[in-house]
Amino acid sequence: MPTSRERRRLNVVTAAPHPAYVVWELTLRCDHACTHCGSRAGQAREHELTTVEALGVVEQLAAMGAREVVLIGGEAYLHDGFLAIVAALRDHGIAVALTTGGRGITEALAAELAARGLAYASVSVDGLEAAHDRMRHLRGSFASAMTALDRLRAAGIATSSNINLNRGNHADLEPLYDVLRARGIQSWQVQLTAPLGRAADRPEMLLQPWELVTLVPRVAALKLRARADGITLTPGNNLGYFGPEETTLRSVGEADRDHWQGCQAGKLVMGIESDGGVKGCPSLQAGYVGGHASALAASWRSPEVTFNHRRTVDDLWGFCRTCPFAATCMGGCTFTAHAVFGRPGNNPYCHFRARSFAKQGLRERLVPARPAPGLPFDHGTFDLVVESLDAPEPTRRLPLV
Repeated sequence: MPTSRERRRLNVVTAAPHPAYVVWELTLRCDHACTHCGSRAGQAREHELTTVEALGVVEQLAAMGAREVVLIGGEAYLHDGFLAIVAALRDHGIAVALTTGGRGITEALAAELAARGLAYASVSVDGLEAAHDRMRHLRGSFASAMTALDRLRAAGIATSSNINLNRGNHADLEPLYDVLRARGIQSWQVQLTAPLGRAADRPEMLLQPWELVTLVPRVAALKLRARADGITLTPGNNLGYFGPEETTLRSVGEADRDHWQGCQAGKLVMGIESDGGVKGCPSLQAGYVGGHASALAASWRSPEVTFNHRRTVDDLWGFCRTCPFAATCMGGCTFTAHAVFGRPGNNPYCHFRARSFAKQGLRERLVPARPAPGLPFDHGTFDLVVESLDAPEPTRRLPLV
């Protein structure tokens, strides 16, 4: 997951668009069935890229100047050509990483990954044992994730972790940091669970926008703790935006004065789906797929991928259109806003926005309006209710599965 490399990679907003950072879904096959999975992973897609086809994609990525490729799934290691693809990326001078649930990371596989040149691995850990196993819909998943971290580290691979924060696990944030620090992670990514895929079926799981008022300062405080411990904590692209802690959240070193600089989908970021679909970001919905990885350069220039090149403040709406940070933020994370309202340009998951309403004694509450159809990277829609900050919230029951 993001480290100091990511800051160097993405803090070049004046660079010509090119896929500097690529997240590649090798297969949708998975050995988990996570309740929050945006891609609804489990079974392979139809017509997933063969190993030969995938190796051709590696050559195209190298020609286009890719610096780093993160392999994901499903579970990337369930693709028959997984190890060959890792080695090919390294041989082409591309840093290659893995994001995994960790269930299938054996000692032998960890050693082989080290030999093939894997730069780092991020094991997804979504809370302490009870919360993690509930979200992952698998008893024993937490234990296997901890074992994976140990095996990867023992093989000499730098380890990281990542968490999707929601109402079922946010209380675990601080104690989980202590667990992961003791496990030797070098970086940690913290992001919000967005109403995408299976999470769209579980609106009770989602944090409400007003909860960012207390959550974001907690993340910022943890980042300072992590910095003192030599660990890089990075907020996901859908967490933060221009509250008092923005500089702390986005900066790597104490001397940095960084901040959110807008969605980089299709500018410096590319997502590749296992059947070859090309997107500007791996989490974007199906409507953002433009072309096929067999013709990667042409797909990278497609209207679906380059939507960010043409966006202006006039494309924003709702609160985001009136925000003083509109020209810089451009509505925050595209896929999150689209997952809430069915189109980008107005993102209620914003720290500045939540604080602005709170100062008026108000808050925004998301209410499910239309369910998701049940496809990978799908979403429903929500209505937005503005109410008193101390209004009683409707009773919510967090689903156990």
